[in-house]
Amino acid sequence: MIKARIVGTGSYVPKKVVTNHDIEKLVDTSDEWIMERTGIKERRVAERGQTTSDLAYEASHKALKAAGIAPGDLDLILVATTTPDTIMPSLGCVLQEKLRAKKAAAFDVYAACSGFIYGLSVANAFIKSDTYTNILLVGAETLSRFVDWEDRTTCVLFGDGAGAVVIQRHAGKRGILSAHLHSDGALGNLLYVPAGGALHPPTHDTIHKRMHYIKMKGNETFKVAVRALEDVVQEALEHNKVKPEEIDLLVPHQANMRIIQAMAKRLNMPLEKVVITIEKYGNTSAASIPMALDEAVRAGRIKDHDLLLLEAFGGGLTWASALVRW
Repeated sequence: MIKARIVGTGSYVPKKVVTNHDIEKLVDTSDEWIMERTGIKERRVAERGQTTSDLAYEASHKALKAAGIAPGDLDLILVATTTPDTIMPSLGCVLQEKLRAKKAAAFDVYAACSGFIYGLSVANAFIKSDTYTNILLVGAETLSRFVDWEDRTTCVLFGDGAGAVVIQRHAGKRGILSAHLHSDGALGNLLYVPAGGALHPPTHDTIHKRMHYIKMKGNETFKVAVRALEDVVQEALEHNKVKPEEIDLLVPHQANMRIIQAMAKRLNMPLEKVVITIEKYGNTSAASIPMALDEAVRAGRIKDHDLLLLEAFGGGLTWASALVRW
């Protein structure tokens, strides 16, 4: 049976580190307060002039090298992001040009923090339909450009980074077993950016009102996230007739340490079987899962035929899960 299999991973973060102590100088908060509520100690922030496509390029280059293929071998480039370099062209097209992947089609997947799993589902469908053979899927964000550094409820959460995977056709049992996607637009106002689109194009007024920054109702979002993730994880397990104890590694979206702990508890899974990177990178939205996956691969935490569970929740609202046989 033909499956879509991840054959190479890569990741990249900017060099600039912003610690909780640095943020203490900007807003009324403390390292202890941030750590207790989020599990974040520091995050990476892109330098001036460093773009989302720059981060995506570096991660992609590492993934391609790990997969042993050249950019010219790619049939398709998918980029999951909410912070593209420009509204048009897409980040996928910008990355295609930087990689010189001339024969690859390219487009963006726009599902906030769930974007990587949404992209995984798209790649899986293209592979299984025999449309493409070699796909590059990237999650990349420069959320620091959309953070209000005067808002202590959001500026402590987000960081910049990119993760990438190469996905190929594979005959056998290894690969993406299933992906499960959900959304609820009625709850979109829990986590959103008010301006910058066609509804509120950039004006002096929208800028003055700080409408181009991330807004979030934290407590409400937390409650919805835990319930939604529990449901979508259960959906993946039931669909594949898998028991929680059969999961070798949980690779969650890195939004909040309390959410990660809650999911591990519901799965009766020790934290030793969970990939956790939030302390040093914060919430990197669509980049967090591929970044965590690459870190686990390079640390030797994933072995052939291991069963991986991926899950994410983000703005939209969107949530998703996937089961992967490594």
